[in-house]
Amino acid sequence: MSSHLNIPRSASAVESSLVIHHILEAGVRKAPDQTITYGDRTFTYRDLNERVHRLAGALAAQGVKPGDTVAVMDWDTNRYLEAFFAIPMMGAVLHTVNVRLSPEQILYTINHAQDDAILVNSEFLPILEELKDRIEPVKTYILLDDDGVKASDSLPLAGEYEELLAKAPAQYDFPELDENTRATTFYTTGTTGLPKGVYFSHRQLVLHTFAGRNTMSGVGQ
Repeated sequence: MSSHLNIPRSASAVESSLVIHHILEAGVRKAPDQTITYGDRTFTYRDLNERVHRLAGALAAQGVKPGDTVAVMDWDTNRYLEAFFAIPMMGAVLHTVNVRLSPEQILYTINHAQDDAILVNSEFLPILEELKDRIEPVKTYILLDDDGVKASDSLPLAGEYEELLAKAPAQYDFPELDENTRATTFYTTGTTGLPKGVYFSHRQLVLHTFAGRNTMSGVGQ
């Protein structure tokens, strides 16, 4: 008769939770000087890590806390990447606003998601200025400026993104999160009726990242 030995796993074999923080941490640890380029802006993973920490500190200084929802209205910039890490790593939820929706649909998604703050590219300020009297929950607006715009005639801007990051500490104490914590939300298009909200947890995003990496590297093919 065979016997089964109950051998404890070593500390190195303990599974780590699938949270977004570990993706950023791995990049910084393994390739701190690897560069990332967005248009004419180039950063190392070390730079990215510091900017993520600074963004979290800047958002916390504006009252953002775990469980809040922070919307981003921007093009594909380094700021979006920074927000994609910093906001979920704080325990908040990133709402990726589809800027190609109609103003009425954008208003619906902002109110339905109950956004507490919005990071908005200056290009999209006119949309929010038009909708401002019907935007229900938002407490904070932060400007993402590419065109020298520093103010809004009607929105109470808390500040400009780069200026707020410059004032924030280079280190932020991120909380330990359960991997099933809600990380992001977005709204589907092309459906009947109003846009439909979809959520992803940290675990789902990390698994999607692993799957994407394996596909691009040819693993399993």
